[in-house]
Amino acid sequence: MADLPARRPAGSIALSPPARLTPADHELLLGLLDIPTAGPLETGDGGPAVALWEAGRTYATAAAKLGLRVLRHAPAEPGVLCRDDVPLTVREAARDETFLARQPSLVLSLGPRLPRRDTVMFNVHLDTVAGWWPAHFDGRRFTGRGAIDAKGPAVALLAGIRAARAAEPDLGRRVGVLVQAVAGEEGGAMGTFGTRPLVEAGFTGGLNMFCEPTGHRFLPRSTASMTAVVRVAGEDAVDDRPEAGHNATVLLGHIAHHLARALPPRIRDGRVCVAGLHTGERHNRVYGTGRLLLNVSYGSRAAGEAAEAALREALDEALAAFSAGAAGTRDLARTAADAARITSLHWCKRGLPALDGRGRAPWAEELLERHAGLVRWPDEEPAFTCDAIWMAEVSDAYTAVFGPGDLDTNRAHAAGEYADLADLDRYADEIARLLVARVRHPPPGGAATEEPHAHQAAAPGAAEDRISAR
Repeated sequence: MADLPARRPAGSIALSPPARLTPADHELLLGLLDIPTAGPLETGDGGPAVALWEAGRTYATAAAKLGLRVLRHAPAEPGVLCRDDVPLTVREAARDETFLARQPSLVLSLGPRLPRRDTVMFNVHLDTVAGWWPAHFDGRRFTGRGAIDAKGPAVALLAGIRAARAAEPDLGRRVGVLVQAVAGEEGGAMGTFGTRPLVEAGFTGGLNMFCEPTGHRFLPRSTASMTAVVRVAGEDAVDDRPEAGHNATVLLGHIAHHLARALPPRIRDGRVCVAGLHTGERHNRVYGTGRLLLNVSYGSRAAGEAAEAALREALDEALAAFSAGAAGTRDLARTAADAARITSLHWCKRGLPALDGRGRAPWAEELLERHAGLVRWPDEEPAFTCDAIWMAEVSDAYTAVFGPGDLDTNRAHAAGEYADLADLDRYADEIARLLVARVRHPPPGGAATEEPHAHQAAAPGAAEDRISAR
């Protein structure tokens, strides 16, 4: 997906000069790219140490020069992982008592304590996927892990806030800004120990923007996903007597083929990924045990529940078809007879919310499109999964995903990840226009009556890791 050309409706805000990254911003981004921030879910036990504390302090130091102060810089409390919807891989990794301690999240604030209605929140993640190489900038393009996902957008966000403050002095007075710079977005953590605790602590706004690559289009949707494991627990056999055991390789291969064909048409507003089939490594034995992984995305809780039922139904069909088709094959007869008994379905991840904010706050969509001149993601184009799901059940708030570049085109999870300076400059200008528009075009309803809460949720001692401008 190529970025859409910059275009703004007549009458929308235009900054003069437009926001741009400065040489100091370039140095900040290169510095962040050189800090390894892939968490243990990505790198494993033998990977390089994650340096999210260092990255957070580096980012907060730059933000302090713009007037943003640290409200919180700390890891989540262990209790956030004691929930049924926390992915199994996260719960298992958290058995290491240093898991959370090494992965803090940062909250920054511009302006006094204000009601959520009068606060704009930006969420950006400083953790990355695995794979690191020295950062580089050739004057046009930044390369390095996190360049587009999402350290580049994080730096452009600060440049946009700086330009907005210069254009509209009431930013930070009548309208406050919160920045969540989180850990735990990558590695399948799904924001369970990064974004979700901050949202539940009240670090949100009336308008909330999640900085992910969307090709400069704002997307008021975010799918969630569930991960299932189909396990076969049979008996092995030697290669000279394959009929004596259960052939998990053949059975799981059949199940994978059936699910890949039968399940996608039954999934509403989501996609199916069949992956991770494993039984063994050798050629001279029949493996009686194995597993198959599936990932299924969905656009609402109801769609997720329907997808679970569809998966169970399709698995039952696959087992019945295998038993009927393989019963007359000598080497597979035992597997066919016992297929339903030795096969089971388990869940590594399920029950997560999905975001669909379309029509939720017409004033916000008018603000973004008409006054800030942003382009909306088409309704017919599929959404994707990110931490914005945790805003799904926050009332009286509008949330959208919005960022430069594209996950595929900019090689976000691959070698050679990059972000073009022109893209980041454009994003900084869009952020600035959005903030200026929010100051000049408040939501309907007059003065807010709710108590200020967006900034008061900092836990005692959580802001001890304060950083002042130098």
